[in-house]
Amino acid sequence: MQKKIVIIIAALFLSGIASAQTEPDYGNNPKAGKYVKLRGINMYYEIYGTGAPLLIIHGNGGSINNFGKQIPYFEKEYKVILADSRAQGKSLDNGDSLSYEMMADDLNALLDHLHIDSCYVIGWSDGGINGLLMAIRHPGKVKELAVTGANLVPDTSAVEPEIFAWAKMLSDSINKLPLMPEVKTNRKLFHLLAYQPNISTKQLQTIQCPVLVIGGDHDVIRTRHTMLIAENIPKSYLWILPNSGHSTPVYYSKQFNESINDFFKTPYRKIEGMDRLN
Repeated sequence: MQKKIVIIIAALFLSGIASAQTEPDYGNNPKAGKYVKLRGINMYYEIYGTGAPLLIIHGNGGSINNFGKQIPYFEKEYKVILADSRAQGKSLDNGDSLSYEMMADDLNALLDHLHIDSCYVIGWSDGGINGLLMAIRHPGKVKELAVTGANLVPDTSAVEPEIFAWAKMLSDSINKLPLMPEVKTNRKLFHLLAYQPNISTKQLQTIQCPVLVIGGDHDVIRTRHTMLIAENIPKSYLWILPNSGHSTPVYYSKQFNESINDFFKTPYRKIEGMDRLN
């Protein structure tokens, strides 16, 4: 019974973001989807539209279908690339470990496979963490980056205390269950929530591309932490959405899509000195 309860809770949490799906084919579209073997896994990805390449990255336990409100908008102008991250969706992974660095390197390898030397990137939640790590570890690949609901560290300075305690409880509980395949996968995903990432502000300061840092004013990520991220990226803008939680791409999809598209199309402007009066 305990095993069933924990797995059900895990499944509910890890599928929560998937409420963004509006088209049943996204994430399960044979016309757009392919597999590629890279870095020890068989990664599933889909491509929509033509134009400048845009990589969109989902959050913990999510998949391509999380972006049903983004794909129809961005495919009109961009070549939209989406992948199920390692150990999530259709990208199965039987390994014992999982880290954000591994996933960022997977995405870099996918871009290499597609012969894409640089692209725009959007990351939501853990996808935002992956986006930051791509800009840090593979700077040439990221032309411009928009992240929403990302964090640098796994503690209450970054995550609202009740949410952090809940994630830690789930991680500790699932570690006590017999190691069956579904338990093994959920262990890895919940370990990410409770014990990762570990990105320093010094690492953020090496990011070369413009970054739009986004958060809801009632996000699970504390507003002060979202501000910390923006303050330590040399070319950054900060956007805090009022009356918003963690799911900014879903509940504020129109503003989210339009604002990010405008960010991608407008050259970064450094605002200092008397220009701050404008």
